[in-house]
Amino acid sequence: MSNQSYRDSQFLDGLSGEELFSMQIGLTYRDFLVLPGFIDFNPSDVELETRLTKKIKLKRPFVSSPMDTVTESSMAVAQALMGGIGIIHYNNTVEEQVAEVSKVKRFENGFISDPVVLGPKNTIHDLDRIKETLGFTGIPITADGTRNSKLVGIVTNRDIDFERDRSIPVEKVMTTEVITGKAGITLKEANDIIKKEKIGKLPIIDKDGKLVSLVSRSDLKKNKEFPDSSKDENKRLRCGAAVSTLPESRDRVAALYEAGVDVIIIDSAQGNSIYQIEMLQFIKSNFKNLEVIGGNVVTRGQAENLIGAGADGLRIGMGPGSICITQDTMAVGRAQATAVYQTAAHAAKYDVPVIADGGISNIGDIANALAIGASACMMGFMFAGTSEAPGEYFYENGIRLKKYRGMASIEAMKAGGDKRYFNEGQKVKVAQGVSGSVVDRGSILNFIPYLSLGLRLSFQDMGFRSVQDLHQGLREGKLRFERRSESAQAQGSVHSLYSYSAPSLRAE
Repeated sequence: MSNQSYRDSQFLDGLSGEELFSMQIGLTYRDFLVLPGFIDFNPSDVELETRLTKKIKLKRPFVSSPMDTVTESSMAVAQALMGGIGIIHYNNTVEEQVAEVSKVKRFENGFISDPVVLGPKNTIHDLDRIKETLGFTGIPITADGTRNSKLVGIVTNRDIDFERDRSIPVEKVMTTEVITGKAGITLKEANDIIKKEKIGKLPIIDKDGKLVSLVSRSDLKKNKEFPDSSKDENKRLRCGAAVSTLPESRDRVAALYEAGVDVIIIDSAQGNSIYQIEMLQFIKSNFKNLEVIGGNVVTRGQAENLIGAGADGLRIGMGPGSICITQDTMAVGRAQATAVYQTAAHAAKYDVPVIADGGISNIGDIANALAIGASACMMGFMFAGTSEAPGEYFYENGIRLKKYRGMASIEAMKAGGDKRYFNEGQKVKVAQGVSGSVVDRGSILNFIPYLSLGLRLSFQDMGFRSVQDLHQGLREGKLRFERRSESAQAQGSVHSLYSYSAPSLRAE
């Protein structure tokens, strides 16, 4: 913190956080700005390390939401590699959710544990579809087209580039003399084979010839080091999972605990309930050292109840998400910035971190959420369009998109999403969310560095070097804010141009 005279109280413009949020009106992230501070450091000097819960630290304040169009194992692995964490959704069976968590906990950097495979009877057209939707070729061919059978060949671009008939079975064009590595090989040994043999993909097989994993030359080139990875005490990637408050979730928690999950999020749209309190108490008394995040809450009273029941962190937000219509449909909720500030101020008395969940659509929203007390930001919209999100890309009007749906949309509720809304089993379903689509944002491995740099630049403008310093400045009234009118908001965005090119959120 600088000692410049700029910090002297007589030069403080604007409002403190307490003054800003004492107004009897709900505020969103766009309703205020942080006033600039004094810069005496570079963006690279900003430290983004933060706390997810009382005990779990992250190098980046990013959490991917437990939604079935956002977080499964691929997203959770990528988030953990980049210093954040992914929360696996529970629109699935216990066994399926446990399998997703296990993939993250067993992940070895550089080894693809669940490669895309085809069978001998698949056609070249199937390969074309994989290349169009997933962006790669070089597909292992197994005896029955699953990852649990014997490797019989591999198909690469050079095998099919000049084939005009795309209906030909891959067994007629695949390479059958495949260079492989044995299970247990190290990443360096695999890399040495790839370099020596000048190949793009190296299948790893067990003693029976069954495919175990795959090593890709392109992955080795881009995944050299992840020094900021979120890892547990056994050097495994961290991973979270969501559960409901239903009785069946007690068995789900037990299974997830055995799989090594690091943190459980009790996923309720309105978390201040006897059901969640009982679930919190059950988990804390039966699974030692398992961190639990309660929510969602938006008031001090709600926060007090869940903290009293043992919550190690709180998830804040009711209705601000881009696919959520709770506030319109139920007339219940709270403006997100006000919710984050009030709950964070209360939770800080107990040293409990809060996660701002919803209403984030750019870097500025993340910065504002952290500035008013959040320790991390949970995002669905921001991560849904990435290559690691579940689902396939499709095109609409020439734009590459992915499906994104609220867990309270009719579509998601039919798949089990209504478990978080206390209306499971109802024949008539009242939607509190919608289904939509979002644009392609590329890979998380490129997107997180983009978000991180933008956040560092924002911290530099504010004059704070870390999340901890920012929160101290908030508590001491040194971090200053100012409300802005609708016309100020309009002027603070693009205006007065005949035409312009909008910056893309897709990081290259």
